[in-house]
Amino acid sequence: MEVEPQNATLPDAQGAGVPALTAALRRATPAVTAGTLTGTLVLAGACWIIAVWQMPGMDMGTATQLGSFGGFIAVWAAMMAAMMLPGAAPALLRRAHAGGVRAVPLFAGSYLAVWVLAGVVVYAVDRPHGALAAGTVTVAAGVYEFTPVKKHFRRLGRASTGSGFRFGLCCAGSTIGLMAMLAALGTMSITWMAMITVLACAQKLLPPKAVIDAPLAVAIIGLGAWIVIAPASVPGLVPSM
Repeated sequence: MEVEPQNATLPDAQGAGVPALTAALRRATPAVTAGTLTGTLVLAGACWIIAVWQMPGMDMGTATQLGSFGGFIAVWAAMMAAMMLPGAAPALLRRAHAGGVRAVPLFAGSYLAVWVLAGVVVYAVDRPHGALAAGTVTVAAGVYEFTPVKKHFRRLGRASTGSGFRFGLCCAGSTIGLMAMLAALGTMSITWMAMITVLACAQKLLPPKAVIDAPLAVAIIGLGAWIVIAPASVPGLVPSM
């Protein structure tokens, strides 16, 4: 059984752990909490609007072409801010509590810089590919959920109080499998983007629970197998001819 870091959760009245966001809220003053959460959610919401506005017509499933580097990175940066900032709220609150609200933009900026660098890697390696490759990557992503490496980075991300860049590396280590899924299934897919966002945020905000995490990992592996066996039946995976 894994033991959660003490600075990731606080005990409730019954002695059980509470989610990281609740713990961070308890430690911060109301003004700091309101300012940090409002800024985080407004920025994430604005980036969702930008991403949804920019991405229609770009999604071709496994045949997606990323276009020019500059255009891709601009869209990718908006996507990462939309997807990753909500789940980073506990870390942003911890940073605001330690250094004030003025410390939050630098923390958030260096955190998002990690994801922009990840976009450079995606642009370098992602090319139109077949269902077999997409299914294989998805299966590997599900297997990664079971590994000690995944659990290690997830714990570090929930307890991180250092720089935004360090927190970003922990976050990237925890969600690398999910992000590989996004690239394999359709980098510019709003549907997959939304699903990965929900999973990534849940893993950042909620403590690890085997009764939830194990079935989720098995479901991801099952999705990968489905893609390999019957790719045409997976909505949006193969572009219509």
